[in-house]
Amino acid sequence: MREHRPESGHARNRIRRLTAACLLLITVAIAGVPAYIHPQLDPLRPADAILVLGGPDDSRYPFGIELGLHGWAPTVVLSNPLGAEDDWMTQVCESPHRGIEVECFVPDPPTTRGEGRELRRLADQHGWHHVIVVTFTPHISRARFILHRCFDGELTMVASPGEVSVPRWAFEYAYQSVGYVRAVLQPGC
Repeated sequence: MREHRPESGHARNRIRRLTAACLLLITVAIAGVPAYIHPQLDPLRPADAILVLGGPDDSRYPFGIELGLHGWAPTVVLSNPLGAEDDWMTQVCESPHRGIEVECFVPDPPTTRGEGRELRRLADQHGWHHVIVVTFTPHISRARFILHRCFDGELTMVASPGEVSVPRWAFEYAYQSVGYVRAVLQPGC
């Protein structure tokens, strides 16, 4: 009985493709460390407003309001991508907050790009030149990239407190990487 052996050229091409895919995956993982795990965070200093970006972790909203209550900015703007469907956010937006103004908006589209467009509109309307932006650690770098396209002023990027689980980190690596590619391919705000 004859042994069937794959053609050596076909096997080599398959190995090359597999090697290239592994190298790409390793490169993305290594490149993601400074972008997603240890992004550039900025020291807090007084600003015109605080913008809290929407996302999967609700701890960022109380943190943004707390920053306002501690005097870092007189206005706190909360992004509410879910709109009226989010009862908790609706309650936060309608509650009085002593000493600060709280504004809420539904971004259009419900993405960081939509939040950037609203930031630009509000900054033009109110004359803001410096905004503190609150989001969670894996989103800091991509948010900075997108918001700088929409807002000519100074951004102070701050990570909200909270832990990110290992499975969530894996998801965020993929999600943020795809988001970066999409942001690069869609120039402008």
